Amino acid sequence: MSILKLKPSCKDYLWGGHRLAEEYGVKYDGKVLAEAWELSCHSDGPSYIANGMYAGKTLQEYIDIKGKEVLGLNCRRFRDFPILTKFIDAKQSLSVQVHPSNRYALKNEGQYGKTEMWYVMDADPGAYLYYGFKTEISKEEFAKRIEEDTLLEVLNAVPVQKGDVLFIESGTIHAIGAGILIAEIQQNSNVTYRVYDYGRVGKDGKKRDLHIEKALAVTNRVPIIKDKSSCPHVADCAALGNDAGMIGAASLL
Repeated sequence: MSILKLKPSCKDYLWGGHRLAEEYGVKYDGKVLAEAWELSCHSDGPSYIANGMYAGKTLQEYIDIKGKEVLGLNCRRFRDFPILTKFIDAKQSLSVQVHPSNRYALKNEGQYGKTEMWYVMDADPGAYLYYGFKTEISKEEFAKRIEEDTLLEVLNAVPVQKGDVLFIESGTIHAIGAGILIAEIQQNSNVTYRVYDYGRVGKDGKKRDLHIEKALAVTNRVPIIKDKSSCPHVADCAALGNDAGMIGAASLL
């Protein structure tokens, strides 16, 4: 079987830059290239076959034609293609957000939840991201701080540099900060609950939607404690059939 080359779906989210095109060779003609979904079977941004007799078809269409056997034995357990990989260029800070677990997302959104991992490809001096809470807070305080625009005061700001890796399990509140370039491996999902967005407006001139009630239902409101039991991998979690997320994410980097 010949090697399939893939062409990504490109996203022009308002916080993006253009480094993925200028420095990393992603072919894109627009002014803003926030994300390139390099390996994806998700309907919101599929990868496209770029070579051979299946050129122009999506990766999912290729799998449908050839059968799931082309994915190997380990994918038999999954309903859908299990992972999605992308590059992210955050010229501005992303919204503060959280992703649900499989159980919640399958019940309420009709797709998997989202556990993900970030590899920092580059970062401006002084760049940081938000990763969980400084201290445990109640659900009531969480809701009040969202309402009063004081949420950033209780978030854990983490300075990052090139080569850093962070594991973001579903339920973890987080946000990529400005000036950071990231490679992300995640579950095959596009479910995001936004709770803070710096008052920005979208292309329609309106503030982007927040998803407060759903975020309150799924967010883990205690500080993150590093688990070293995954050694020699950077991180590790349960299989997709369970609540946590995807198996072996760290070993793919």
